[in-house]
This record gives sequence, structure tokens and C-alpha cells, in this order.
Amino acid sequence: QVELVESGGGLVQAGGSLRVSCSASGLTFSSYGMGWFRQAPGKERDIVAAINWSGRVTYYADSVKGRFTISRDNAKNTVYLQMNSLKPEDTGVYYCACTLKSGYYTQVYSYDYWGQGTQVTVSS
Repeated sequence: QVELVESGGGLVQAGGSLRVSCSASGLTFSSYGMGWFRQAPGKERDIVAAINWSGRVTYYADSVKGRFTISRDNAKNTVYLQMNSLKPEDTGVYYCACTLKSGYYTQVYSYDYWGQGTQVTVSS
């Protein structure tokens, strides 16, 4: 079965950096688009970044442009989110998701598989 497993979350001070990873199994990872979403307490799950099957096309939410970088290593079945210059408002549970389409998508309903999430907490 398909499994997405996130890792790399944690507690960091404002201005610091973290990299979260998502390892995929049970599917042909290199064929599908991937996304990172985050959900703060009491809020909806929102897109942070997305990437197409090849890694050549990416999307970023306005709030993270210039600070976050999404990338993928198809040989390792892994997608990454490098987060720099972190702010307290970046705090939340970060989820990776896979869409069974080759492009990238920004809506929750476009994704078919989800990881369990990893907590990222940015202290001020």
C-alpha cells in the first residue's frame, strides 16, 4: 500500500532553519506531483509548496516565497522542504501529500495520499 512518512520537524527559534523530508513507498514516485501543506491549530490545512513529477516546476504560497524551497529526489523516493528564516506564524503540522497526476496542485482535494504529519514549532 502507499505510505508517506514525514520526518525532520521540531522546535526552532525564529530566524532559524529546518528541513522536513517525506519518504514515499508503494507507488511510482517519479510519476506524480507532490505537495507540502501545513495546518495550524484551529485553522484549515493550507498549501505551502508543490512540485511536479520532474521537479522542474514548483509553486509556493506567497507567505513562504523566498524562504522555503521544495525539491525532490526521485531516485530516493523523497521530497524535501527546506525552511529558512522561519517565523512564529510558520508553526503547525506539516503534511506531505501525493497526487496521482504529474503536475502540481494547490488544493487539498487534488491529493490522493497523505502522510501523518510532522510538527514544526517556531518560537519567538
